[in-house]
Amino acid sequence: MQQQLRDWVRQFNQEYADIASLLAVLGLIIVVALILHFILHKIILPRLEKSGQQKGGGWQHQLTQFNLFNRIAFIIQGIVVNIQAMLWLHTDSTAQQILTVVSQAWCLLFGLLTFFSILDILLSILQRAAKTADLPLRGIFQSIKLIASVLIVIMIISLLIGKSPLILLSGLGAMTAVMMLVFKDPIMGLVAGIQLSANNMVSIGDWLEMPKYGADGAVIDIGLTTVKVRNWDNTVTTIPTYALISDSFKNWKGMTESGGRRIKRSIRLDTTSIHFLSAEETASLEKANLLEPYIDNKIAEIQQFNSGIPENKNVPLNQRRLTNIGTFRAYIEAYMKSHPNIHKGMTIMVRQLESDNNGLPIEIYAFTNTTAWIEYERIQSDIFDHVFSILPQFNLQVHQSPTGKDMRAIGLVAEKSDTSCN
Repeated sequence: MQQQLRDWVRQFNQEYADIASLLAVLGLIIVVALILHFILHKIILPRLEKSGQQKGGGWQHQLTQFNLFNRIAFIIQGIVVNIQAMLWLHTDSTAQQILTVVSQAWCLLFGLLTFFSILDILLSILQRAAKTADLPLRGIFQSIKLIASVLIVIMIISLLIGKSPLILLSGLGAMTAVMMLVFKDPIMGLVAGIQLSANNMVSIGDWLEMPKYGADGAVIDIGLTTVKVRNWDNTVTTIPTYALISDSFKNWKGMTESGGRRIKRSIRLDTTSIHFLSAEETASLEKANLLEPYIDNKIAEIQQFNSGIPENKNVPLNQRRLTNIGTFRAYIEAYMKSHPNIHKGMTIMVRQLESDNNGLPIEIYAFTNTTAWIEYERIQSDIFDHVFSILPQFNLQVHQSPTGKDMRAIGLVAEKSDTSCN
């Protein structure tokens, strides 16, 4: 076409025939490109987007959410410009070469972006599916994007310099060490993402605890190089993906799936309040529904043991008797087993720990039948409210270090003692 226009223009002006014919063809290419752009972006694409939005949340709707059709339209425009340059411009002319290279680079760039859109659509669909929603797929897809970007950049560079991509790829062999250094984090993140996915170590929504990085909250994103954790105070902590492989962390997913959350807390008793139960105390405690079976069995067991002691050695040192601390442990264990919010299929235990200068620890070890944090804390608090309140019934006291009030009381007693002596 350029040749024909040039021949026609020469009939009027031979001096400017070449430039005029070139400008005319370029103008025609631009006009066609603008018309095609208007048809695609102002007529066809709005209708496709409107149709996709009417489909609701299905895959048809996802196709319009990541600029897929918009980028395909730009590829079509680049292809049309390239065809026009090949057909209408003079073969092997500088203008044809420039326009061809630019249009081909344009197609490669938007081809890469179109591939990104397809990956984003696929990722969105997989994250909505029940079987794949918890897999760390974002990191894998980001790795694919990175590899595709490197390949397309190599192809564009080879296109601009007019060399084969194989030449650039062969030259990259000498730069392997540099590439490994530059892409160290993405490579390590890719490997870590594959291991996390294969071993099912962590998923979106898991509660992760990693004190080294100050993370204590729900996983909200697993990327190629970072994992984002929304902490309990709504702050966001970013952890390198490979750190989940190289360092230790706690995943509360197992607790959530088990249906029970552990209670493991001690109450410290004053050892001076521990004693054998008197007959009156035993009779009073036996009225408790939770203690009646225990006390009856224990009394029968103790009487059987004591009856075997020779009469000449039947002294308190050789006898067995009920203690308030043992009866208290039996009561708490029965109370926990009858509690409606305690998981009956998991361990329920009340035990003594080693005593020290802070008293005798009595530890309650059990599991609630809910894993919800607020509900768990309420149940735990209710249990220990009852435990502290019931202690006087066993004539037991909580160990408590002296406070300022206690020290002032001691000082007043000492002052009164000095006054009376004087």
